[in-house]
Amino acid sequence: MDNNPPGPGGSKGGLGGLFGGGAPEYSNTELAGVPLTGMSPLSPYLNVDPRFLVQDTDEFILPTGANKTRGRFELAFFTIGGSCMTGAAFGTVNGLRMGLKETREMAWSKPRNVQILNMVTRQGASWANSLGSVALLYSAFGVAIEKARGAEDDVNTVAAGTLTGMLFKSGSGLKGVARGGLAGLALSSAYALYNNWDRITGSPTSSRLY
Repeated sequence: MDNNPPGPGGSKGGLGGLFGGGAPEYSNTELAGVPLTGMSPLSPYLNVDPRFLVQDTDEFILPTGANKTRGRFELAFFTIGGSCMTGAAFGTVNGLRMGLKETREMAWSKPRNVQILNMVTRQGASWANSLGSVALLYSAFGVAIEKARGAEDDVNTVAAGTLTGMLFKSGSGLKGVARGGLAGLALSSAYALYNNWDRITGSPTSSRLY
């Protein structure tokens, strides 16, 4: 019968030695001289330093001299295309409404269907052309003003909207130009206010397209 006291590992050391998986244990005296400063705990699941998982910088690389946000020239294609599709959608709905209203006295037949289809096509093309022209003028003015001023801010937005309204209504005389300018000023100012609403109210900023 062995009367020797158990070693530092106790029963765990015996079992570990039996199966070959025991880990050495160290006393406080042996670890007293080991410096622990500068050491961070490792994740038991990933076995990596958690500091390397913190992303303090952007996760993409921008070309030299490129901006983090898209400029007006890059957004012009999206603006013009989106305006054309939006105008076509509104025009289609308006054309269907007008076609049904004008042919309500007619029975459902091929002539009525053709008339409604013509109205839908005409209104869709007209609205798409109008909104697309407005978007084209707005984008052109915005790019020109940005290049001239050398800055991108809400002043460019308001100025481009005002000039777009004035030029779009230039064929209606001075009163039409004034009304178009006021309409463009109001819409562009409302858009600028919407973009800066989070900053004005002091709420956390939300990501918007532009």
